[in-house]
Amino acid sequence: MIDLNHVVLFAKVAEAGSFSGAARTLGMPKATVSRNVAQLEESLGARLLQRTTRKVELTALGRTYYEEAAQGLSSLESARERIAAAQSEPSGTLRVTAPVGFGTRSLIGWIAKFLATFDKVRIELKLTDAAVDPIDERVDVAFRTGRLENSSLIARKLGTTRLVLLASPAYLRQRGVPRRIEDLRRHDCIVFGPSFDTEVWRLHGPNGWRDIPVSGRIKVEGSYAEIQAALAGLGIALLPMAPLADDLRTGRLQQVLPSYGNDGAALHAVYASKRHMSVALRAFLDFVTARAADRSS
Repeated sequence: MIDLNHVVLFAKVAEAGSFSGAARTLGMPKATVSRNVAQLEESLGARLLQRTTRKVELTALGRTYYEEAAQGLSSLESARERIAAAQSEPSGTLRVTAPVGFGTRSLIGWIAKFLATFDKVRIELKLTDAAVDPIDERVDVAFRTGRLENSSLIARKLGTTRLVLLASPAYLRQRGVPRRIEDLRRHDCIVFGPSFDTEVWRLHGPNGWRDIPVSGRIKVEGSYAEIQAALAGLGIALLPMAPLADDLRTGRLQQVLPSYGNDGAALHAVYASKRHMSVALRAFLDFVTARAADRSS
Protein backbone atom coordinates (compact mmCIF):
# COMPACT_ATOMS: atom_id res chain seq x y z
CA MET A 1 0.00 0.00 0.00
CA ILE A 2 1.26 3.46 -0.92
CA ASP A 3 1.98 5.78 2.00
CA LEU A 4 0.32 9.11 1.21
CA ASN A 5 2.97 10.95 3.22
CA HIS A 6 5.60 9.63 0.82
CA VAL A 7 3.56 10.95 -2.12
CA VAL A 8 3.42 14.40 -0.51
CA LEU A 9 7.20 14.42 -0.01
CA PHE A 10 7.78 13.33 -3.60
CA ALA A 11 5.55 16.14 -4.88
CA LYS A 12 7.46 18.69 -2.79
CA VAL A 13 10.80 17.43 -4.19
CA ALA A 14 9.44 17.63 -7.75
CA GLU A 15 8.25 21.20 -7.17
CA ALA A 16 11.45 22.33 -5.43
CA GLY A 17 13.77 20.57 -7.90
CA SER A 18 15.96 19.22 -5.09
CA PHE A 19 15.83 17.28 -1.87
CA SER A 20 17.44 20.18 -0.03
CA GLY A 21 14.79 22.65 -1.17
CA ALA A 22 11.95 20.31 -0.25
CA ALA A 23 13.54 19.62 3.14
CA ARG A 24 13.77 23.35 3.89
CA THR A 25 10.13 23.90 2.87
CA LEU A 26 8.94 21.04 5.03
CA GLY A 27 11.29 21.66 7.94
CA MET A 28 12.59 18.10 7.75
CA PRO A 29 16.05 16.54 7.46
CA LYS A 30 17.16 16.05 3.87
CA ALA A 31 18.00 12.41 4.59
CA THR A 32 14.44 11.73 5.76
CA VAL A 33 12.96 13.21 2.59
CA SER A 34 15.33 11.23 0.40
CA ARG A 35 14.66 7.97 2.24
CA ASN A 36 10.87 8.33 2.05
CA VAL A 37 10.92 9.11 -1.66
CA ALA A 38 13.12 6.06 -2.22
CA GLN A 39 10.55 3.97 -0.33
CA LEU A 40 7.82 5.32 -2.63
CA GLU A 41 9.84 4.33 -5.70
CA GLU A 42 10.33 0.87 -4.24
CA SER A 43 6.61 0.52 -3.57
CA LEU A 44 5.80 1.54 -7.16
CA GLY A 45 8.61 -0.49 -8.67
CA ALA A 46 9.64 2.49 -10.78
CA ARG A 47 12.25 5.28 -10.72
CA LEU A 48 10.54 8.64 -10.38
CA LEU A 49 13.57 10.92 -10.00
CA GLN A 50 16.90 11.10 -11.79
CA ARG A 51 19.42 12.13 -9.15
CA THR A 52 22.63 14.07 -9.91
CA THR A 53 25.11 15.81 -7.63
CA ARG A 54 23.47 19.21 -8.26
CA LYS A 55 19.76 18.53 -8.73
CA VAL A 56 17.06 15.97 -9.32
CA GLU A 57 14.90 15.71 -12.38
CA LEU A 58 11.67 13.85 -13.01
CA THR A 59 11.86 10.78 -15.15
CA ALA A 60 9.15 10.28 -17.77
CA LEU A 61 7.26 8.01 -15.36
CA GLY A 62 7.98 10.44 -12.56
CA ARG A 63 6.41 13.34 -14.46
CA THR A 64 3.29 11.33 -15.23
CA TYR A 65 3.02 10.22 -11.63
CA TYR A 66 3.59 13.76 -10.34
CA GLU A 67 0.86 15.25 -12.56
CA GLU A 68 -1.68 12.66 -11.37
CA ALA A 69 -0.54 12.91 -7.76
CA ALA A 70 -0.67 16.70 -7.79
CA GLN A 71 -4.30 16.61 -8.91
CA GLY A 72 -5.17 14.10 -6.21
CA LEU A 73 -3.40 16.09 -3.51
CA SER A 74 -5.15 19.25 -4.68
CA SER A 75 -8.53 17.49 -4.39
CA LEU A 76 -7.68 16.28 -0.90
CA GLU A 77 -6.68 19.79 0.15
CA SER A 78 -9.91 21.20 -1.27
CA ALA A 79 -11.89 18.57 0.64
CA ARG A 80 -10.01 19.45 3.82
CA GLU A 81 -10.78 23.13 3.33
CA ARG A 82 -14.47 22.37 2.77
CA ILE A 83 -14.61 20.29 5.94
CA ALA A 84 -12.84 23.03 7.89
CA ALA A 85 -15.29 25.60 6.55
CA ALA A 86 -18.25 23.37 7.44
CA GLN A 87 -16.87 22.88 10.94
CA SER A 88 -16.42 26.59 11.48
CA GLU A 89 -20.18 27.25 11.56
CA PRO A 90 -23.28 25.06 11.77
CA SER A 91 -24.34 23.79 8.35
CA GLY A 92 -25.71 20.71 6.63
CA THR A 93 -28.65 18.42 7.35
CA LEU A 94 -29.55 16.98 10.75
CA ARG A 95 -31.81 13.95 11.05
CA VAL A 96 -33.89 14.15 14.23
CA THR A 97 -36.57 11.94 15.77
CA ALA A 98 -38.78 12.56 18.79
CA PRO A 99 -41.99 11.36 20.48
CA VAL A 100 -45.14 12.78 18.91
CA GLY A 101 -46.32 14.67 21.98
CA PHE A 102 -42.98 16.31 22.79
CA GLY A 103 -42.34 16.97 19.12
CA THR A 104 -45.61 18.75 18.41
CA ARG A 105 -45.85 20.69 21.65
CA SER A 106 -42.23 21.74 22.20
CA LEU A 107 -39.61 20.56 19.74
CA ILE A 108 -41.07 21.98 16.52
CA GLY A 109 -41.19 25.43 18.10
CA TRP A 110 -37.57 25.09 19.21
CA ILE A 111 -36.56 23.93 15.74
CA ALA A 112 -38.19 27.00 14.19
CA LYS A 113 -36.08 29.28 16.41
CA PHE A 114 -32.94 27.21 15.79
CA LEU A 115 -33.32 27.37 11.99
CA ALA A 116 -33.94 31.11 12.19
CA THR A 117 -30.64 31.45 14.03
CA PHE A 118 -28.59 29.05 11.86
CA ASP A 119 -29.64 29.58 8.26
CA LYS A 120 -27.23 27.01 6.78
CA VAL A 121 -28.76 24.08 8.66
CA ARG A 122 -31.63 21.88 7.48
CA ILE A 123 -33.52 19.40 9.67
CA GLU A 124 -35.29 16.16 8.75
CA LEU A 125 -37.75 15.53 11.59
CA LYS A 126 -39.58 12.26 12.22
CA LEU A 127 -42.13 12.10 15.02
CA THR A 128 -42.78 8.62 16.40
CA ASP A 129 -43.43 7.12 19.80
CA ALA A 130 -41.38 4.05 18.87
CA ALA A 131 -37.85 3.82 20.28
CA VAL A 132 -35.49 4.68 17.42
CA ASP A 133 -31.90 3.45 17.37
CA PRO A 134 -29.79 6.33 16.01
CA ILE A 135 -27.22 3.95 14.54
CA ASP A 136 -29.66 1.62 12.77
CA GLU A 137 -31.84 4.48 11.51
CA ARG A 138 -28.90 6.78 10.72
CA VAL A 139 -30.37 9.49 12.92
CA ASP A 140 -28.18 12.26 14.33
CA VAL A 141 -30.18 12.62 17.54
CA ALA A 142 -33.23 10.89 19.03
CA PHE A 143 -35.23 12.48 21.84
CA ARG A 144 -36.66 10.04 24.36
CA THR A 145 -38.80 10.43 27.45
CA GLY A 146 -38.92 8.13 30.45
CA ARG A 147 -36.44 5.47 31.46
CA LEU A 148 -33.64 4.58 29.04
CA GLU A 149 -32.52 1.04 28.34
CA ASN A 150 -28.84 0.17 28.83
CA SER A 151 -27.05 1.15 25.68
CA SER A 152 -23.72 2.10 24.19
CA LEU A 153 -25.35 5.30 22.94
CA ILE A 154 -24.63 8.68 24.50
CA ALA A 155 -27.54 10.21 26.41
CA ARG A 156 -27.70 13.87 27.42
CA LYS A 157 -30.31 14.51 30.08
CA LEU A 158 -32.22 17.65 29.22
CA GLY A 159 -34.37 17.76 32.32
CA THR A 160 -37.31 16.25 34.13
CA THR A 161 -40.93 17.24 34.33
CA ARG A 162 -43.49 16.42 36.98
CA LEU A 163 -46.28 14.02 36.08
CA VAL A 164 -49.64 15.22 37.39
CA LEU A 165 -53.29 14.17 37.18
CA LEU A 166 -55.18 16.16 34.55
CA ALA A 167 -58.70 16.11 33.14
CA SER A 168 -60.91 18.33 31.03
CA PRO A 169 -63.54 20.57 32.69
CA ALA A 170 -66.24 18.70 30.75
CA TYR A 171 -65.23 15.36 32.22
CA LEU A 172 -65.08 16.75 35.76
CA ARG A 173 -68.51 18.36 35.42
CA GLN A 174 -69.96 15.03 34.33
CA ARG A 175 -68.18 12.69 36.76
CA GLY A 176 -67.21 14.95 39.62
CA VAL A 177 -63.82 15.95 41.02
CA PRO A 178 -61.91 13.23 42.93
CA ARG A 179 -61.21 14.29 46.50
CA ARG A 180 -59.08 11.35 47.68
CA ILE A 181 -56.52 9.22 45.91
CA GLU A 182 -58.82 6.21 46.32
CA ASP A 183 -61.48 8.01 44.25
CA LEU A 184 -59.45 7.28 41.11
CA ARG A 185 -60.68 3.68 41.28
CA ARG A 186 -64.22 4.76 40.36
CA HIS A 187 -63.19 7.22 37.64
CA ASP A 188 -62.46 6.64 33.98
CA CYS A 189 -58.71 6.93 33.59
CA ILE A 190 -56.86 7.07 30.29
CA VAL A 191 -54.87 3.86 30.16
CA PHE A 192 -51.38 4.10 28.70
CA GLY A 193 -50.05 0.59 28.54
CA PRO A 194 -50.28 -2.87 27.02
CA SER A 195 -53.78 -3.69 28.26
CA PHE A 196 -56.76 -2.34 30.16
CA ASP A 197 -56.04 -4.61 33.13
CA THR A 198 -52.42 -3.80 33.99
CA GLU A 199 -52.31 -0.01 34.50
CA VAL A 200 -50.98 1.01 37.92
CA TRP A 201 -50.17 4.63 38.67
CA ARG A 202 -47.34 5.19 41.14
CA LEU A 203 -47.95 8.53 42.83
CA HIS A 204 -46.24 10.39 45.65
CA GLY A 205 -48.36 12.36 48.07
CA PRO A 206 -48.59 13.56 51.67
CA ASN A 207 -48.28 10.01 53.02
CA GLY A 208 -45.53 8.84 50.67
CA TRP A 209 -45.81 6.60 47.63
CA ARG A 210 -49.07 4.96 46.60
CA ASP A 211 -49.63 2.40 43.85
CA ILE A 212 -53.13 2.89 42.50
CA PRO A 213 -54.67 0.45 40.00
CA VAL A 214 -56.74 2.37 37.47
CA SER A 215 -59.04 1.48 34.60
CA GLY A 216 -60.95 3.25 31.90
CA ARG A 217 -62.80 2.93 28.64
CA ILE A 218 -59.92 3.93 26.36
CA LYS A 219 -56.36 2.68 26.04
CA VAL A 220 -53.87 4.70 23.99
CA GLU A 221 -50.36 4.29 22.64
CA GLY A 222 -48.30 7.44 22.39
CA SER A 223 -48.20 10.57 24.53
CA TYR A 224 -49.91 12.71 21.88
CA ALA A 225 -52.92 10.39 21.83
CA GLU A 226 -53.01 10.45 25.63
CA ILE A 227 -53.10 14.26 25.70
CA GLN A 228 -55.80 14.44 23.04
CA ALA A 229 -57.90 11.88 24.90
CA ALA A 230 -57.72 14.00 28.05
CA LEU A 231 -58.67 17.14 26.13
CA ALA A 232 -61.61 15.27 24.59
CA GLY A 233 -63.01 14.50 28.03
CA LEU A 234 -62.38 10.76 27.99
CA GLY A 235 -61.02 10.59 31.51
CA ILE A 236 -58.25 11.49 33.93
CA ALA A 237 -54.69 11.17 32.60
CA LEU A 238 -51.25 11.10 34.20
CA LEU A 239 -49.37 13.63 32.08
CA PRO A 240 -46.26 15.86 32.20
CA MET A 241 -47.07 19.29 33.53
CA ALA A 242 -44.45 21.44 31.78
CA PRO A 243 -45.48 20.98 28.12
CA LEU A 244 -49.16 21.40 29.07
CA ALA A 245 -48.72 24.70 30.91
CA ASP A 246 -50.73 26.59 28.27
CA ASP A 247 -53.63 24.14 28.54
CA LEU A 248 -53.66 24.55 32.31
CA ARG A 249 -53.44 28.34 32.05
CA THR A 250 -56.33 28.55 29.57
CA GLY A 251 -58.45 26.03 31.46
CA ARG A 252 -58.56 23.39 28.72
CA LEU A 253 -57.22 21.01 31.33
CA GLN A 254 -57.49 21.08 35.11
CA GLN A 255 -55.26 19.47 37.68
CA VAL A 256 -56.92 17.11 40.14
CA LEU A 257 -55.50 15.85 43.42
CA PRO A 258 -52.65 18.40 43.14
CA SER A 259 -50.81 16.98 46.16
CA TYR A 260 -50.10 13.80 44.18
CA GLY A 261 -47.68 13.33 41.30
CA ASN A 262 -44.46 11.76 40.12
CA ASP A 263 -41.19 13.58 39.34
CA GLY A 264 -39.69 10.80 37.24
CA ALA A 265 -40.43 11.89 33.65
CA ALA A 266 -36.95 12.52 32.23
CA LEU A 267 -36.18 13.84 28.75
CA HIS A 268 -32.96 12.73 27.03
CA ALA A 269 -31.22 13.49 23.76
CA VAL A 270 -29.63 10.25 22.54
CA TYR A 271 -26.93 10.08 19.88
CA ALA A 272 -24.23 7.74 18.65
CA SER A 273 -20.93 9.29 19.75
CA LYS A 274 -19.21 12.43 20.98
CA ARG A 275 -16.29 11.81 18.62
CA HIS A 276 -16.30 13.79 15.39
CA MET A 277 -19.60 15.43 16.26
CA SER A 278 -20.54 18.01 13.65
CA VAL A 279 -20.74 21.67 14.61
CA ALA A 280 -24.40 21.65 13.56
CA LEU A 281 -25.28 18.80 15.92
CA ARG A 282 -23.34 20.33 18.80
CA ALA A 283 -25.09 23.67 18.28
CA PHE A 284 -28.50 21.96 18.08
CA LEU A 285 -27.93 19.97 21.28
CA ASP A 286 -26.80 23.08 23.14
CA PHE A 287 -29.80 25.00 21.78
CA VAL A 288 -32.44 22.45 22.85
CA THR A 289 -30.70 21.92 26.20
CA ALA A 290 -31.13 25.62 26.96
CA ARG A 291 -34.78 25.54 25.84
CA ALA A 292 -35.50 22.46 27.95
CA ALA A 293 -33.95 24.13 30.98
CA ASP A 294 -36.21 27.17 30.46
CA ARG A 295 -39.24 24.89 30.15
CA SER A 296 -38.43 23.03 33.36
CA SER A 297 -37.74 26.15 35.38
